Amino acid sequence: MSKPSKTDWKRLSKMKDGDIDTSDIPELDEEFFQNAKLQVPPKQPVTLRLDADVLAWFKEGGQGYQTRINQLLRRYMESQQSRR
Repeated sequence: MSKPSKTDWKRLSKMKDGDIDTSDIPELDEEFFQNAKLQVPPKQPVTLRLDADVLAWFKEGGQGYQTRINQLLRRYMESQQSRR
């Protein structure tokens, strides 16, 4: 079962390229896409014991709470790696 998209695809399909504000990001050229590699680490199921109130807080955010926990742990891991 996939989650329904929250994107307004009809509105986006009507937009012209010039209507998109890209001032905060660099333009990507052909060389970027020729060398780009998608690296998604594989997921591994684990049993993890969390404090009940911590888990409840994440679940209050609705579907995707496990993804949010993973993102938070990834940010922490990356912040620690940069300190080494």
